[in-house]
Amino acid sequence: MSKIQAIRGMNDILPGETPVWQYLESTVQGVLQRYGYRELRFPVLEQTQLFKRSIGEVTDIVEKEMYSFDDRNGENLSLRPEGTAGCVRAADEHGLLYNQQQRLWYKGPMFRYERPQKGRYRQFHQIGVEAYGMAGPDIDVEVILLSARIWRDLGLSSHVRLEINNIGTSQDRRAYGQALTDYLSQREESLDEDSKRRLLSNPLRILDSKVPSTQELLAAAPSLAEFVSEETRVHFARLKALLTQAGIAFVENARLVRGLDYYNNMVFEWITDALGAQGTVCAGGRYDGLVAQLGGRATPAVGFAMGVERLVLLLQEAGSLPAELTQTVDLFIVASEAMSGAAMQLSERLRDELPALRIHLNCGGGKISNQLKRAYNSGARLAVVLGEIHEQGDGQEDSADAEGLSSVRLRHLDEQATSTDIALADLVPALRSLIPGA
Repeated sequence: MSKIQAIRGMNDILPGETPVWQYLESTVQGVLQRYGYRELRFPVLEQTQLFKRSIGEVTDIVEKEMYSFDDRNGENLSLRPEGTAGCVRAADEHGLLYNQQQRLWYKGPMFRYERPQKGRYRQFHQIGVEAYGMAGPDIDVEVILLSARIWRDLGLSSHVRLEINNIGTSQDRRAYGQALTDYLSQREESLDEDSKRRLLSNPLRILDSKVPSTQELLAAAPSLAEFVSEETRVHFARLKALLTQAGIAFVENARLVRGLDYYNNMVFEWITDALGAQGTVCAGGRYDGLVAQLGGRATPAVGFAMGVERLVLLLQEAGSLPAELTQTVDLFIVASEAMSGAAMQLSERLRDELPALRIHLNCGGGKISNQLKRAYNSGARLAVVLGEIHEQGDGQEDSADAEGLSSVRLRHLDEQATSTDIALADLVPALRSLIPGA
């Protein structure tokens, strides 16, 4: 019988990898809490119409990438391909938006049927930030400052750059889209196949094309900046002034449009050159019309999402990971069979008195010599040994029981492998002095 394997593009995250994920998630969560953002959790499964109405029916996500199906009641449902629509639905449904200001964040898996490649999977993970009820550029700058602080705390500031653009209102983009379509239609034979398809459905997405010949055509194409409204120009100018005042370097990219229809006014991306083609690690912008588009009352909004898989790759590529991430055990407790009960009691006592200590209790028996090999392999700093092999080398473990246990042997798990007999009453102070953070 053949083994059942994971679905293509839906990857397992193994125990050797999860410390990096935990470090990334805890660092980001710490920054979000410091800025006053609160976590919102919502389902991975939503009505398909939620995404069609928010993302846009002629986007690649809705047309080709969503996992959609009819349930037993005939209702068409989809696994969420992104988080903003679900966040808006949940916040509005529970009365969190109207005439209020909210700073929210979320994390979790998203799903898109794409060709799997490094840093881009069919089940992928995002951390998203959304702010509602604030119309000015100050909140736009705050979410950018928040993301910049995340890079500083992760040690990635020198590996990312900020690109921004003003994409105007939906009316502005429609007018520009028509001008771009008119220009490219006269040169359609020179477009790549994806751009030909987008020409009639979503011409602004052609600006994202990485095909050199298409980029050459776009060099002389009409510019979106020529079509944006005066109101959005003023907003964008103030945003740039605030970013400059805050010391945040940025590049204006006139071809940055984002792939979701709900964006308006300001959009931004944090980009790295360390990951090849998959360079965007965080992206967002304003989406002032989305709440009303989904049936709520008009609410200004801005947010971003960051791809966890790509950030994990960037952390590994940049070498910005703390050395202690590879160490998951501080103390390994070894015991002879007769001392196994005492060892279990001691491990629980140490967990009570030293809650920061990561303790591995040997289970499953075995000779003390073999247990010590496991202790070395665990990466622990120290081992506490209850029961010893006779020095004469007869291979027999002692048969002392837990009654009257007054001392243990403390062994350093390094090249010197020094051992010290220590009174049980002195064990906790000794561990505090020998293990930083204990």
